[in-house]
Amino acid sequence: MSAYVLFFGGYHASASDVKAWWASAKAQKPDVTFDCFAWPSGANADAESAVSTFTRAGGYALALTSIHAHATDQIYIVGHSSGCAIANAVDRGLRDTSRITLVALDGFAPNHEQRARPSTQIWAAECGGAKSRNHDGLKSVAGSRLKIYKATDCFSSWALHFSVVNSAANDRTVTSIATGYAQCRANLMWL
Repeated sequence: MSAYVLFFGGYHASASDVKAWWASAKAQKPDVTFDCFAWPSGANADAESAVSTFTRAGGYALALTSIHAHATDQIYIVGHSSGCAIANAVDRGLRDTSRITLVALDGFAPNHEQRARPSTQIWAAECGGAKSRNHDGLKSVAGSRLKIYKATDCFSSWALHFSVVNSAANDRTVTSIATGYAQCRANLMWL
C-alpha cells in the first residue's frame, strides 16, 4: 500500500523543525512520501489566525494541490497542536475523503463530521499520572475515540505535548515550545 503524509507543525514550528521531523520520518519509513509545512509566519496560535494566514500565504492552495497530485492508496493529513487547525481546514477543503486519514496530535479537534469518519485519529499523551496539554479537552470531544500515546520520562506539560510528534521528547530536552523538536525522532504511532 502506498501512502502520502502531509504534516503541519504547530505554533512556531520552524522550517528547520519540520525538516528534522521529515528527515526522521523518511528514515523510518522510506517507502512513504512525506511533505511538511512549518507554522505560517505572522500567525497567532488560534485556529482562525492560523488558517487565514496559511491561506493568504498560498499554503492552503499548495496543500490541496499536493494532495490531488498524489495517486496513493492512503493519504494522511497530520496536524500537531495549533497545526491541527490547518490540517482540519485542508481536510474540509477536499471533496473526496475516501483515501484520507485525518490525524490530530494533541491540538484542535476535528469537527463533528470529520470525527464521524472511522479513519480519523485523535491523539493525546500520558506518562504516569501526567497528561498532555490538550488531553482533557480532546477527551471531552472524542470520548472513547481518543488514542493515548504512552510517553516515557515525560511529565512536564511541554514534553508530553511534543511526545506525540517527537518520540525522543523528555523532560530534559523539551522545556518549551522552542525545544519541542530537540533530538527529533518523528513519532509515527498513527501510521
